[in-house]
Amino acid sequence: MKSWNIIKNGIFSENPIFRLVLGMCPTLATTTSIENGFGMGVATTVVLTASNGLISLIRNVIPSQVRIPCYIVVISSLVTVVEMVMQAFVPVLYDSLGIFIPLIVVNCIILGRAEAFAARNTVADSIFDGIGIGIGFILALTLISAVRELIGHVAVIAILPVGGFIALGCLLALFNHIGRCRAIKAGKPEPGPLRLDCRHCVVGCGTKAVEEY
Repeated sequence: MKSWNIIKNGIFSENPIFRLVLGMCPTLATTTSIENGFGMGVATTVVLTASNGLISLIRNVIPSQVRIPCYIVVISSLVTVVEMVMQAFVPVLYDSLGIFIPLIVVNCIILGRAEAFAARNTVADSIFDGIGIGIGFILALTLISAVRELIGHVAVIAILPVGGFIALGCLLALFNHIGRCRAIKAGKPEPGPLRLDCRHCVVGCGTKAVEEY
């Protein structure tokens, strides 16, 4: 039950795109087609799940002063493996995604989950967290891609960069509205907007600063 709650949390409560608003660069750049969006989501999920598990496994032997560089080494190694596998088995998708595959290394979702979750929890829980966040990322990218590709057959603007911003904004507004309606129906306070600033960045501020906040 605990593992399912962790996965469900990653899909819904902490969806990286629709709730945490993270990973906007690949979200806006690779969602011009369902194939690209889904492919990027799967590649990111593989790296996220594997890095979460590995970082949780070695978290007790990593000196706190160099934990971020160590995380980046782990993540970049996994991205290299994923990139080589994609180049060998799905070359068309590899060519289509281009530079955004190696840029998975600097995806704030992966480094953020490594610092916020994997560095503090067991290997099993960290893997389930990676799966949940990854599934949430895949679903969000696929949904945005489907909307842009469908509208793109009628209005070319949908597959242009500005179309990504419009589609993302409309979907964010829709999910926020659904969240408010569900809260009102359940008799709970309406969820306020997330305060996304430096106080919520465990990478930038450090664990101690966040805990004190």
